[in-house]
Amino acid sequence: MHIEKVTTVSDELLAAFERLMPQLSSAPAPTRADLDELLASPSVLILTRHPDEFGPIVGLAALGVFRTPSGLHAHVEDVVVDQSLRGQGLGEALVSRLLQIARDMGLEGVSLTCNPRREAANRLYQRMGFKEWKTNVYWYRLDDRQ
Repeated sequence: MHIEKVTTVSDELLAAFERLMPQLSSAPAPTRADLDELLASPSVLILTRHPDEFGPIVGLAALGVFRTPSGLHAHVEDVVVDQSLRGQGLGEALVSRLLQIARDMGLEGVSLTCNPRREAANRLYQRMGFKEWKTNVYWYRLDDRQ
């Protein structure tokens, strides 16, 4: 397995998002412009290849980094590993790399959310040392489809 930080948007990366995002979410895969904007921000996008640096992209993860009045924050987002390769440590390796990047940035901690239906992912995060954070998460839809 080979993990790398994404620095440019390629056709291969776009194809990987188109293949992997439906395995994670009903959200559409990002466009080239979306990914260019992400890479221009302080956020970090990483990928994993199987089995080495020349293999196909089989996993993706992002670390959203943003500043607020209370400081610099980071949130793990969109961790997805191809369903045919789950349970082999790829997700843990991706998250571990994001945590190291956050440490290198001098951050105090990293947050994430995970749908309760994603039982294996929830077990993984707990096994890695993430603690449940008692807070309410709210969503406000900005169009008129309340």
